[in-house]
Amino acid sequence: MRPLGTGDPIRLGPYRLLGVLGEGGMGKVYIGQDHAGTIAAVKVLRPELTHDTNLAQRFVREALAAQAVRSPGVAAVLGAQTEGGRPWIATEFLAGPTLDQIVERFGPLGDGTVRALAASVARTLRDIHAAGFVHRDLKPPNIVLTSDGPRVIDFGIARPEHGLTLTTTGQIPVTPGYGAPEQVLGHRVTAAADVFSLGAVLIYAATGHRAFEGTHVAAVQYEVVHGEPRWHGLSPEQHALMAPCLAKEAARRPTPEQIAGAFAQPKKSDVVWKRGPVAEAIKEREREVRNLTAPLLSTGEMGTGPSRRRLLAGFAAGGSVLAAGGTATGWWLLRGSKSDQRRKDPFTYPPAVKTPAARLLSADQGDFIVGKSPKPLWKALGVTDAKSPAPLPIRDVVIVGNPVTGIAALNVVDGKRRWSAPEMQKSRRYLSLSDRLLVAADDHGTLHTFVPSTGEPRWTAAADADMLLAADEEAVYLLTKDHRLRAVGRSDAKIRWTAQLPDDFRKTLLPRSAVDQGRLVVTTSTGHAMVVNTKNGRMVWTARNLAKDRYLFSVARNGIVCLNGNALSAHRISDGKKLWTYTEKAYYDDSNEEWSRPSIYGDVVYSAACNSEGYGTPMGIDLHSGKKRWEAELAVNNNDYPILLQGTGVWIMDPDGSVGSTLRTTGTDNKSEEIWSYDLARDGDAVSFAADGNRVFAVSHGTVYALPVF
Repeated sequence: MRPLGTGDPIRLGPYRLLGVLGEGGMGKVYIGQDHAGTIAAVKVLRPELTHDTNLAQRFVREALAAQAVRSPGVAAVLGAQTEGGRPWIATEFLAGPTLDQIVERFGPLGDGTVRALAASVARTLRDIHAAGFVHRDLKPPNIVLTSDGPRVIDFGIARPEHGLTLTTTGQIPVTPGYGAPEQVLGHRVTAAADVFSLGAVLIYAATGHRAFEGTHVAAVQYEVVHGEPRWHGLSPEQHALMAPCLAKEAARRPTPEQIAGAFAQPKKSDVVWKRGPVAEAIKEREREVRNLTAPLLSTGEMGTGPSRRRLLAGFAAGGSVLAAGGTATGWWLLRGSKSDQRRKDPFTYPPAVKTPAARLLSADQGDFIVGKSPKPLWKALGVTDAKSPAPLPIRDVVIVGNPVTGIAALNVVDGKRRWSAPEMQKSRRYLSLSDRLLVAADDHGTLHTFVPSTGEPRWTAAADADMLLAADEEAVYLLTKDHRLRAVGRSDAKIRWTAQLPDDFRKTLLPRSAVDQGRLVVTTSTGHAMVVNTKNGRMVWTARNLAKDRYLFSVARNGIVCLNGNALSAHRISDGKKLWTYTEKAYYDDSNEEWSRPSIYGDVVYSAACNSEGYGTPMGIDLHSGKKRWEAELAVNNNDYPILLQGTGVWIMDPDGSVGSTLRTTGTDNKSEEIWSYDLARDGDAVSFAADGNRVFAVSHGTVYALPVF
């Protein structure tokens, strides 16, 4: 990983080249970005080789093979140029480790995972062969594991089923131990060669060792042609399934279709790519790729992205970009479609951009005087109104309801408007989908999604939405106009299920719901809570009459849901079992104080115990034990705003009727003295707030304030 050097092109086709990812005997792989912000790996033939007819033809075959195969299990090409100038191929990044990295890290895969791997890769080989090509280099480094399943990459030596594939030196490009006997011997290669390679891959995945080994390359190749595979470590069932794939004679090997059928998978077998250690490794790589590519996706309006050299240095230091090919030419984390198709594909969108965090202020460094409020970072006048939901920070923008109609995105750095969507209905609320998309609804209840940084529209869904409730990795959950619960899938925009609500929930549902570990928690203004299964919408458990004078809210994390009301309580979200209850007695009588809307940070639940006069004391309760860990030395007026943590302080909204409102922040230790406050509201105007990126976004009288934190 290094910056561009002398002789490196600056641009290839629509891609501006930013640095060198790798190189080999045939060419280099650059990291590039097109005008739409798409990050790609651009593989280009060396200029001194462009006149070599054999190499140029091989490069063309690679592009044609990768473009011709239409399968969810392969990496498609974003763009390619094979005539005139320097031939190049552009591919997308695919987040995920390779199979060999997973086995090296965790050891052999379990039987269920091996079966899922075998069936998936077999189906991909079927698609490759149906397009008239043989991959010819299937091996663990050429299988990338993603949250959607395995992906086969690197078509560097793929070609139609005829003749030989020789390098310029006459050597047969076969990876020792994975290439079929006919490849080693230089005979005609058919689709059956890929089946042999798949058998060798599966032995490695199931046992952690290679099917064929030797002291040198020639010895390994001899074992492939004449020797017996190393079967030890396989169960009898696995041996029976894999042995036919490694038959020496190509005609005796099963077809990919037969392999997919033979490796019968249990129901919901794709769960292996979404849960467990392999899934965690995949998510880890996804996070790394998001973090690495985020600065490149920043718009010019931000002006806060790191330099190209600094970014490339970060790439090199982190080692997070994965060379997936078997040679130094390196195919890189491939996935997607052609660039023009990408912009049209509503389910393809860029990773979440990096949050441009503000600097934390320090009294010791003279940034502020305790007891006096520093100036806001910025304020945007008249950009929203009291009828809008609370501001929603999403990385480099904050979403607000437009004072006239629709929604708008403001730059978190300076408050300038990035984009707006006038057709959206702000009263239906809006949600972040993993910080990669914003979802909102129009007057007709149709869901619309947008890339938060740019406002580019993506998928839509006719959902008859009246109010958006919550979202997880799988779906968006909403209340329909006829008062039913509905789930809309994020991957296909299809309605997953619709469920009737009990009569005492139908017209009293509150907008802020919680979702965690396959459970959606909805609450009502009358003190009831209901939990449903996110897979089918069926009711799992309910809790009624939890609150009397206050709205009932829920917050959930790591399988625990907390509810306010007459007591602050924690329940196991899967079945409703109560884990603990925390109560505070009123000062003047024996009644229990009611709790305000809870929030969770780390392993602490924050809420305020409110007396009959409406004043509450903010507290922090241990999420697991139910014991008090923190209490603020101040009283706030009756409110249902969440308590927020940002920087090293606790932020509390304190409405005071027609007099005004004060935004307060305190330290997180037990002293918790007030550090500063902002008087924002006037004439009884409604207020709201949110926090992210070392900023607190407060709304009052149509103005959005970005406040500093310490």
